[in-house]
Amino acid sequence: MTRSTLPVLRIGFIGSGFMARFHLQSLTGVRNAVVAGVYSTTAKRREAFAAEANRLDLGPCTPYDSIEAMLRSGQVDAVWIANPNYARLEAMEEIHRLVKAGATPLRAVACEKPLARTLGDARRMLALVEDCGLLHGYLENQVFSTAVQRGHEIIWRRAVPNAGRPYLARAAEEHSGPHEPWFWQGEQQGGGVLSDMMCHSVEVARFLLSAPGEARGAMRLVSANATVANLKWTRPEYARKLSAAMGGVDYTKRPSEDFARGILTLEDPDGNVAMIEATTSWAYVGPGLRINLELLGPEYAMEFSSLNTGLKIFLSRGVIGTEGEDLVEKQNAEQGLMPVLDDEAGIYGYTLENRHMVEHFRRGQQPMETFDDGVAVVEMLMALYRSAELGQTVTLPDENLETYVPVVARPAGR
Repeated sequence: MTRSTLPVLRIGFIGSGFMARFHLQSLTGVRNAVVAGVYSTTAKRREAFAAEANRLDLGPCTPYDSIEAMLRSGQVDAVWIANPNYARLEAMEEIHRLVKAGATPLRAVACEKPLARTLGDARRMLALVEDCGLLHGYLENQVFSTAVQRGHEIIWRRAVPNAGRPYLARAAEEHSGPHEPWFWQGEQQGGGVLSDMMCHSVEVARFLLSAPGEARGAMRLVSANATVANLKWTRPEYARKLSAAMGGVDYTKRPSEDFARGILTLEDPDGNVAMIEATTSWAYVGPGLRINLELLGPEYAMEFSSLNTGLKIFLSRGVIGTEGEDLVEKQNAEQGLMPVLDDEAGIYGYTLENRHMVEHFRRGQQPMETFDDGVAVVEMLMALYRSAELGQTVTLPDENLETYVPVVARPAGR
């Protein structure tokens, strides 16, 4: 289908929580985009989101009381799905229904990570978006981190032609725990820290191992091996704190893992072995969210740490302040020597990610990351979860993954 180029892409958000607000912050650095609408289940939150979009001069943004009302308004060209994991498939089904009925001029949809809670649901998301002929993007921000994009370009331009393809990508993401209760509940989120954060790690690592312009599927997945554990939040004193902070989430009875380590073996297009080593944790107590990335090849190495910042602030014990996250996401202290992320949205990749999505959707083109990549990520996550449950390496392809549900995501009693 040939699509005309739009002068401006009018974006509607499904969801108005933490992730949606990060996107809103980043869109101040994106041209040719308007945040035209928002729907979420809570009126107060969607109204606050619309007011913030208008304050940032990203609107005019209208809050809607349903997905149908927003899409039937005719004021939205593309939708960003940024609602909780358990509601994403339902949102995509509603988008599909309205597009097939000819009720909306929608041309594109982008979905936050992970695409779905199970591989079956991820394939359903892809089938729905393809059936209604929409452009589709998978919102994996770490792939678009400024450091990742620049490092990837240098390594593949300068090192690989002389020494050969990279063979090992390491990715670690750690912080002290999520913001909302549903993240901590396996049935709603789809798992624990492995689902929540390793979806970032495996995809940014797969991107680093892939040549510029090369289909991500060129790196063939061979096997997965994982270990998960409960290190912090099942301890009685921390389980009590979690329950008090997150509205009764009970980790003495139904915990999700707060630590995960995974090894993925792949084969590159030249037949060489490549590996991804990923570690994620909700049990890291440091300055705040920490992302560490490495790429190793025959004669070269690349590394990045989000907390090795150029800007640092020291506040003595004589400086007393309220708790917040004004220096870094998941900030754990208000005093001492602390790293400051002066542009979190840019450093984490949201700005370049949204710039990429907006320009491709506006021009009627598929972006670099699509729902196909989202399906591949969920397949890797399910393989890792199944490996951890079985206590052995899982070889791919594995037909058992099509209906697999991680232990912590299964309904009580199963």
